[in-house]
Amino acid sequence: MKRWIWEQKNYPNFTYDRDIIEKLYTHASYKQGKLSGYLSILNKEKLDDFKEEAIIDETMSTSAIEGDYLKRESVRASIRKKLGIGDYRYEDTEHKTDNLVSIQFDINKNFSQELEIEKIFAWHAAIFPSGYSEGIKINVANFRDEGEMNIVSSRGTGSEKLFYTAPPSNILFDEVHNFLTWFNKTEDTVIKSAIAHLWFLVIHPFDDGNGRISRAIGDLVFSRIEKSSNSKLYSFSKEINKNKKNYYKALEATTGFKKKTDPLDITTWLIWFLETFIESINEILNKLTYIKIKTNFWDIHKDDNLNARQQKVLNKILDIGVNNFEGDLTKAKYISMSKASSATATRDIKELLDKKCIYQKENTAGRGTKYLICT
Repeated sequence: MKRWIWEQKNYPNFTYDRDIIEKLYTHASYKQGKLSGYLSILNKEKLDDFKEEAIIDETMSTSAIEGDYLKRESVRASIRKKLGIGDYRYEDTEHKTDNLVSIQFDINKNFSQELEIEKIFAWHAAIFPSGYSEGIKINVANFRDEGEMNIVSSRGTGSEKLFYTAPPSNILFDEVHNFLTWFNKTEDTVIKSAIAHLWFLVIHPFDDGNGRISRAIGDLVFSRIEKSSNSKLYSFSKEINKNKKNYYKALEATTGFKKKTDPLDITTWLIWFLETFIESINEILNKLTYIKIKTNFWDIHKDDNLNARQQKVLNKILDIGVNNFEGDLTKAKYISMSKASSATATRDIKELLDKKCIYQKENTAGRGTKYLICT
């Protein structure tokens, strides 16, 4: 009985429900366009900050998905070391984070190059520079060489549950060759990123690191779509890492772990992928919305001559996002945030009300009075 997706007669001619996927794809494209439109509100310094955070998030998250947790400041230092800028110290970086950051730089800078096996091998070597994974020697920058590969999970009772069996090692060269041929001749779209991510996971050509390489390949398609790292401010792996269970459920529903009418149907995977992609952009759009609100606010109040305490409190709320500031602004919170005395806080708040920087929330009074920022 042919169970796994790669065993099917028409593999890799994947199928999917075009009506469902095209609607999601249209929505994803709309979000991409909206993100591009928001970039005009960022100056170069702020844009560089967003790009740096995106690289950090992607580097950390793709490793965290596999249970490998990196230090954020080490990743940041590796980025700045790579760029030769910023206030960093070489001792703050680690060889591991230097290598992983180099993959992200390759993805973001060399996206126009054809994807060749040498590049994939270089990424694999960067992930496993010692030639070992969890103390076990593995083939690095080369395919696995021991027959089929079983993906199993321990059930805590000594038994194992089989989730997937990857193709045998003797056909891996042809499998990867077919994949790369398709990749390099296919138009760059989010759907291509989804299929590339899945297809490489199906092949599973390495002893370890297949997930990280698959996500890197998918991320490369995002760079090709944007044709610049300027608008690639999102991290897909960060969104995956928020709910890894759904990631693995989508894979299980696609690769053959669960039976389906059409073994080559990948609709479930594409739905998950597109929805996750949209969420990754939404996170950045929310942050950019806060910046837009903050910019507009200070454009209106630039001549109000607010004191340092008032500016500090307002900026803190605007940076968090006016809708995310829990409990709204109260006199007690103003005192805590500004370190002002009670009398000074009263005067500051009255002035902010007079200058229409804030307004009193309806149905609040006395000690329970709450204030909202005018936006």
